[in-house]
Amino acid sequence: MTLSAHFGDRAQLSESWGERTVDVAPADWIELLTFCRDTGHEFFDWLTGVDEPPDAFGIVAHVYNPSTRDRLLLRTTVSRADPRLPSAVGVYRGANWHERETFEMFGVVFEEHPYLVPLLLPDGFEGHPLRKDFVLAARVAKPWPGAKEPGESGHGAPSRRKTLPPGVPADWAGTAPAAQPPRPSSPAPPAPVEEPDG
Repeated sequence: MTLSAHFGDRAQLSESWGERTVDVAPADWIELLTFCRDTGHEFFDWLTGVDEPPDAFGIVAHVYNPSTRDRLLLRTTVSRADPRLPSAVGVYRGANWHERETFEMFGVVFEEHPYLVPLLLPDGFEGHPLRKDFVLAARVAKPWPGAKEPGESGHGAPSRRKTLPPGVPADWAGTAPAAQPPRPSSPAPPAPVEEPDG
């Protein structure tokens, strides 16, 4: 049975950048994953979130059929006000860490996940750094665009000392090297000396 026959109007099939894409509502997410797994897309590649302001997060999973080499992008959206989705770990065990990362970086709660705790950020970190409204601390201290190198903005530390490549004389700094006279050709090697027969 095909995806369109199984889901009908509940799934929108399209093609994006050469990948077949399937969009469903959050209520059909686990059914879609299960159908794909049971019809040959048994390799779970990755899952992540996409911030889609002002009111949604996209959830995208990539699965693969090793027999046919067919790839599918599976997508759904969750409300920004209450970003919740059933966990895919019961369908694809490999979704475990991907859901933990998406929970940590975007704040999407994967219900019934076996261990939904932070994966990458230090203890006590506040906020979700991949949300587009997350304020980077570095941009609070230095307005964007910041200086590319220390000293380039006219304040702060001086710029790093410029170094020359190995083997370049110090007096060549900042100037093109003068033309060098041609090297004399090497003298011909001496003729081999024959030893007298003795």
